Parts: sequence; C-alpha cells; structure tokens
Amino acid sequence: MEVYFDNAATTQVPPEVRAIVDQVMDMDYGNPSSLHAKGAIASKYVNDARETIARTLKCEPKEILFTSGGTESNNMALIGGAYANERRGKHIITTRIEHASVYNPLLYLEKQGFEITFLPVDQNGVVDLDALRQALRPDTILVSVMMVNNEIGTVEPIEEIGAIIKRFNHEILFHVDAIQAYGKLKISVNRSKIDLLSVSGHKIHGPKGVGFLYIRDKVKISPLIYGGGQQRDLRSGTENVPGIAGLAKAAQLMYDDYSTKNNALKKVKEAFLEQVTRLEGVFSHSGEAPHIVSISFQGIARAETLLHALEAKGVYCSSGSACSSNHPAISGTLKAIGLEEEFLHATLRFSFSVYSTLEEVDYAVRVIAEEYPKLRGFVKR
Repeated sequence: MEVYFDNAATTQVPPEVRAIVDQVMDMDYGNPSSLHAKGAIASKYVNDARETIARTLKCEPKEILFTSGGTESNNMALIGGAYANERRGKHIITTRIEHASVYNPLLYLEKQGFEITFLPVDQNGVVDLDALRQALRPDTILVSVMMVNNEIGTVEPIEEIGAIIKRFNHEILFHVDAIQAYGKLKISVNRSKIDLLSVSGHKIHGPKGVGFLYIRDKVKISPLIYGGGQQRDLRSGTENVPGIAGLAKAAQLMYDDYSTKNNALKKVKEAFLEQVTRLEGVFSHSGEAPHIVSISFQGIARAETLLHALEAKGVYCSSGSACSSNHPAISGTLKAIGLEEEFLHATLRFSFSVYSTLEEVDYAVRVIAEEYPKLRGFVKR
C-alpha cells in the first residue's frame, strides 16, 4: 500500500486540473498578448482565472497577479513592497517561524539597509501580540506574518494582527504568506486587513510553477521583473496560461463544497493524532491547521532514519519543510517554540489532503508502530 502524507510539500493533481492544462497546451496555446483570436482565447483563460480566485478571497480580479509560485510571490511582496515604500521608513517586522522564502528575502533587505525585527512566538507557535504592539514604530513600513506554519500547523491570529497594525498606522503594509492556508481555511483579505497575500498552486492540487500574489488596490510595490509590461507592468513576461488555468480550477475545487471537504480533512488528522500518540515515546506539537501534524519520536538520533524506514513500507512524510531539504539544519520553528533538545532532530511532519483516507491512517500508524521501536532500540544500545 502507498500512503502519501507529505501534502504540505506538494499535492496530487486531479483529473479536472490535468484536463484544463492539457486543453490549453494542446488547443488553446495562444499568447494572451496577441491581438488575434487565438490570443483572445488565451487571454480569457487568464481573466477567468482572476475572477475565480478573486471570489475565493472576496476581492477584485484586478488585485490578483500571477507568479511562478509561492517563493516569487513572497519575494515580490517583501522586496517589491519594501523598495516602493522605503521613503516612509526602513523598518520591517516578521516572526521567528517564517518560511525560508520570507526569511531569506528579509535577510537580503537587511543587507540593503533595512532593519528587521523578529517577533517571538509561544510554545504553540503563536506570535506574541504584545511584542508586535511594542515593535511597531513610526518608520515601520511592512509586517509579514504567515497564516499557517508549514512545519507545525499553527494558525496565526491574522485578523487580530491586521487590526493592531492598521490601528497603529493604516499605511503599514500587511503581508501574509498563505501558502499553507489557502484552500484549507476561508480567507477574507478585507476582514483581515491584508494588503499582500501569497499563494502557491502546487499546495492546492494545482500545477507546479504557478501561484499568485494578491495586491490590494492602490498598494504600491516595485516590480522585480522588467520587460514587455504584462500584468500592469508589475510582472513582465508571457503569462503561464496552462498553469494559470490549472491553478484556477484547483482553487475552485478546493472551495466548492468547502465545509464537507474541510471536515473530512480534519477527521483524518484527528484520527492520525489519536492513534499515533498512543505509542510510547511519541509526542505531538501540532497546531490547529486541518492538514499538518508534527510528531516527535523519543530515542532516535535523526528523524530521517525513521522517515526512510517508513518510505520502505510505502508511507511518505517529511522531516520538515521540503524547501529546506537541500540545506538541512535544525528547524528554526522547532527552536522558536522551545522544543526539547532531544526532539530537534527527531521530528517528522505528516500532512494530509482531501484525498487522504482513514484506511491510510490505519496503515501508516501500523507501520510506525512496527518500525519506530526497532530504531529506538538500536539507538539505546
């Protein structure tokens, strides 16, 4: 049996998404900037995708800008937002548990003369709101907080954060990395006072290599890519029409019958947590997100040894963020929540999708129950 519980890393593309991608690549392959009929058909796919996505966020279609994925969206929001507003100040606020595609652009900005304040989080990964209030300054131009942590599944109080920021100064940009939240949570950019929001297609059963950045109307950001002036001069380059069409279809599928799908996802997560934490030496520090579970295993030196033992039996999970696997190190998130030293290298992430089943949960926990004691015993000897 094969059980794929690494959906926070990437997701399976369903037939409906594959079909529209194939249709665009095979038949409707025009350049959306071309003036002939083939170009008009391609342009309609892009415009329709904007409308579909805008409905999920309760925003205007013109506020959706398509990118190559979550990393570009985050870079564009942070670097583009900082450069466009640096005359007002050079102070930026973020947290200690952000994804590398937020953390590293901010380190780049720090080298360019911007000042970055990193907010602490509690043992559950929730940002300290009092620390945020104290960190806000007259020269603060941008605050970036992820909505759902990609490693432990913490859901941040985004509405409260947005309210605090805008009460202090409505001109401060509020950026939200929603890459692990979009499709799993309902999001209202207006209610949460979000100015910039990043999403990646392959986290919601869309194609890889496509995403979007929500940019509130009138918000100023500087482009990072220059050329032919596509997408209102904010991101030049011919649009990835097959990817955009597939992304929109995936977004539609995620939010159609949302409650039913979300409840099913939660049941899978709850069943996994209930079963796996019965095992001796197994501990959870998982947040409220419906699809992410973080599990620590006492008595093993490295989580990768258990990961590969599970893989050999057809169970796929991860030892942290997939985007950091090329540069393995102690997780900044696990350190920030104060996880005990013995667990910093002994933690695995299991993440579920709308296609995950209770039967898969039973099999995965059975395999863990078989393989974990072997490795734990080996280390003890």
